[in-house]
Amino acid sequence: MRKLRSLKTPHGIQRLLNDMPYHLADSAWSPRRVLRENTSHCYEGALFAAAALRVNGFPPLLLDLEAEHDTDHVIAVYRVDGCWGSVAKSNYTGCRYREPVYRTLRELALSYFEVYFNLRGERTLRTFSRPVDMKRFDHLDWMTSEDPVWFVAEYLLTISHTRLISRAQAKRLHRLDGRSFRAGCLERAEK
Repeated sequence: MRKLRSLKTPHGIQRLLNDMPYHLADSAWSPRRVLRENTSHCYEGALFAAAALRVNGFPPLLLDLEAEHDTDHVIAVYRVDGCWGSVAKSNYTGCRYREPVYRTLRELALSYFEVYFNLRGERTLRTFSRPVDMKRFDHLDWMTSEDPVWFVAEYLLTISHTRLISRAQAKRLHRLDGRSFRAGCLERAEK
């Protein structure tokens, strides 16, 4: 885990995730395996970021962003001077890092709203979870396991989420314009 310690800051962790290719495999690698393979997707990137944050003095916290007609997005969250930021891996350009300037987790989650869309151009973000302290999974070796770590994803499905927009608001949403869609899909990995 010396490599994780060398990243030093949340932004340093994000730089490594940005340099790492995005993969589309149906996998659940631990942070150790992500380091070895030098690739990850959203879920694995969040686990990796939480582990890296931990070895650099931050609590290892994950937040689940839940979508409708789309896949969920998992991010690692951290606080500096009472404000929230996040580190994340995404196949979409706008769903990655956030500076620690958000006073609440709701503000942080809403910062992803405009850039969280599916391939039909629909804005799909609907709810967010409370932060999950990854220490609860230490007995399962989530940071170093050679086995898939699906147990974290399964846990995220069981916890309560807070709604960001009402059902009525969701019905009134417009699709993204073409330019915003193309910008959000820059360098997107495809099958």
